[in-house]
Amino acid sequence: MRPGSARRNTVDIDTELRLVEGLQAGDATALEALMERYSSRLYRLAYGITRSSRDAEEVLQDVFLTVFRKIGSFEGRATLGTWLYRVTTNAALNRRRGLAARAEGALDDQLPTFLPDGQRAGDCSFLLADWSGTPEDELLAGEARNAVNRALAGLPDGYRAVLVLRDVDELSSEETADVLRESVPSVKSRLHRARMALRESITRSLAPRHATA
Repeated sequence: MRPGSARRNTVDIDTELRLVEGLQAGDATALEALMERYSSRLYRLAYGITRSSRDAEEVLQDVFLTVFRKIGSFEGRATLGTWLYRVTTNAALNRRRGLAARAEGALDDQLPTFLPDGQRAGDCSFLLADWSGTPEDELLAGEARNAVNRALAGLPDGYRAVLVLRDVDELSSEETADVLRESVPSVKSRLHRARMALRESITRSLAPRHATA
């Protein structure tokens, strides 16, 4: 444990307890403090799942209304942060399910396939792309950023939620499992498959621009 981390954890727990007590007492200033503390993180999570700023803003509003109305049901079995992540994830996934005509392909369709002899099936020319001379700022901007966004949007919602919680918000596998109420092995398996699908989609999208002659 890093020096001072135990003290910071204690401070965080004390702060959360005071926020919960204030919310349960109907204190509007406690809600304001909660929003100030968590808004940016919960918005990032909601946007990561919905891929829409408008949807993410509406999810965030719904989350804080839900928290204020249902804080009495918070029993402290999980941390306040974990509970908020769970409420936000569920709200974002429910909003995605409620959107008509936004069907997503199965994840298997986005993963690489292999022949019985172990060779990769299909067109492999994009694998010959030379990325070594590509400046980092180019990879993180323009078409590359668009490719990442398209790849994320193409993931099935449940897989995208795991990817955002683990790789964007940097929750542990155990914390992610707690948020999603799934087992740790299930989270690890879905994360691995989501990463593979994301890498495949991005590579296929960008490699033609960087392929060698």
